Amino acid sequence: MKTDIILMQESSPDFYIHQLFPLNIFGHTVYITSTHVCTIILMAVLMIFTLVARSRYLKSVKLGRPTSFTTLLEMGVDLLIHFVEDAFTVKYAKPYITYIGVLFLYIFCSNISGILGLRPPTADYGTTLCLALITFCMIEYADIRYNKWGAVKALFEPVFFFFPMNVISVFSTPLSMSLRLFGNILGGTVLMALYYGMMPWFAKLGVPAALHVYFDLFSGAIQTYVFCMLTVTFIADKRGLIT
Repeated sequence: MKTDIILMQESSPDFYIHQLFPLNIFGHTVYITSTHVCTIILMAVLMIFTLVARSRYLKSVKLGRPTSFTTLLEMGVDLLIHFVEDAFTVKYAKPYITYIGVLFLYIFCSNISGILGLRPPTADYGTTLCLALITFCMIEYADIRYNKWGAVKALFEPVFFFFPMNVISVFSTPLSMSLRLFGNILGGTVLMALYYGMMPWFAKLGVPAALHVYFDLFSGAIQTYVFCMLTVTFIADKRGLIT
């Protein structure tokens, strides 16, 4: 009976977070999970890409001969700048360009990492919640910095009795942002795992490529755009740049 259960577990679709390496920290056992490993791989890839892109860009500028790679790189940076400037206007956009760029790259690469056989880190709620909390802190910082006591006063508007609902509304922002990203990416991860685990071998020839294009590439790009758009919109709203 025990052997049958083990065989069923081994043949079942694998879309779980695995505990890989136990660590003892102050008497408590914590684990390095598959999410941590995939995150480290993605961060290493992004760092290498950044160093290579910077080196090739500086080399092309020095020689005065732009290459196709540097041209695409400049186009990507220009799109990012215009994306942020559309929300903040040119005058106020500069402090946020780097954060939105890093956020976009990390989330997009995480979302499409399933194409490379990794389990997307954004399919782990711990990852999406941390990203949403960072954005939440930036939103509230902008609210307090630019609205001063108006940030507190807004919690009691239009009347005092709306205070509990306004507080819930404030803290629902990171919750909704994290759950939206997590749910969409996890849904695609589960469906692909079910397909690979339940379909016969001949159904895995060619068909998964089209599914990966939708669940990983298309859906991943859409969710990246939505998360970044909500980030710039909420911050710009607190700065009074949206009427």
